[in-house]
Amino acid sequence: MTSLEASAASAPAVSAPVGTLASVSLDCPDPATLADFYAKLLGMRRVFETKDGSLVALSDGTHVVTMMRIENHVAPTWPEPGQLQQLHLDVAVSDLPTAVAGAVSLGAVEAGHQPKPDAWRVLIDPAGHPFCLTTVRPG
Repeated sequence: MTSLEASAASAPAVSAPVGTLASVSLDCPDPATLADFYAKLLGMRRVFETKDGSLVALSDGTHVVTMMRIENHVAPTWPEPGQLQQLHLDVAVSDLPTAVAGAVSLGAVEAGHQPKPDAWRVLIDPAGHPFCLTTVRPG
């Protein structure tokens, strides 16, 4: 048993969630530019922006994605070593070639490494974050 498994086994049972997901936040050098990209890619609209533009939040009424300005932001170098990605977004689509073309027209770039191109395509957003377009659904 790993230490993580042991901690989970000894933790008290939680009958209700501690909280709910408020937002997925992406670090970037320019929140406005990245917000424009994701607003168009995901069909979201701006719901909040700080006066200095250091934070922009988007929503579709259900989900929230927040762009946060980070000075000296270093984009992930995935799949190469260096600055590893910490998370990525999976975007559900019905037609991969059409979705890829649409994302590229908004400013995304197709990644050179495509692990399973028939199931999902890896693209890079304008701030350098990898994200996936996929026709794969849970279940």
